[in-house]
Amino acid sequence: MTKMDAQEIINYIGNSQKETPVKVYLQGDTSKISFPSEIKIFKSNDLAIIIGDYKIIDPILKQNNLTDYYVETIGQNTGVPMLDIKNINARIEPGAIIRDKVEIGDNAVIMMGAVINIGAEIGAKTMIDMGAVLGGRAIVGENSHIGANAVLAGVVEPASAQPVRIGNNVVVGANAVVLEGVQVGNDAVIGAGAVVTKDVAAGTVVAGIPAKILKVKDQKTTDKTRIESTLRKL
Repeated sequence: MTKMDAQEIINYIGNSQKETPVKVYLQGDTSKISFPSEIKIFKSNDLAIIIGDYKIIDPILKQNNLTDYYVETIGQNTGVPMLDIKNINARIEPGAIIRDKVEIGDNAVIMMGAVINIGAEIGAKTMIDMGAVLGGRAIVGENSHIGANAVLAGVVEPASAQPVRIGNNVVVGANAVVLEGVQVGNDAVIGAGAVVTKDVAAGTVVAGIPAKILKVKDQKTTDKTRIESTLRKL
């Protein structure tokens, strides 16, 4: 996939055809309905499931030969579809929300409830834990761990802003927040609940609000924050 800069992402969203994607269950004499080619259809004579944009489907719901219907809506005037994850060589658990134009490396792990916005990049063997949020264009290197409910701030706008960049072998603790433009060096550790407002040097441990250097990463910290390769197996 070709990487997009901030202005390209802005143009992509702004110029995209906005859709309200729905799944609709129809009951009645569906054999008499002329279905538009733009929607996906699974049907028998008296039952149909149709998937598509609500603007196209809405006229069908007004036909007299239907006895009942039910509409499931998953968005309203959305400008970016969800990422097609079927052929990604990673473990992606149910409930993760991943928008299009996201890169996910081999053997990465995306846990339940993670939210990953357009333009984000996730390196090989990196884990994005439960409820973590990667804002637009956030970049995480290889073999790192972004803790539960941590936030890497997004910077789709303004286009001139720099994204968060997390290096390789980095551990970001649960509930930590890394603000826009912050660069975190390889092998660094960010403590749980920290708010990181400045760059973090490689191999250092930071914590607090705002985050400050506690020490250079030592063997004890390395042991406590070890990345488990077994969890990355597919």
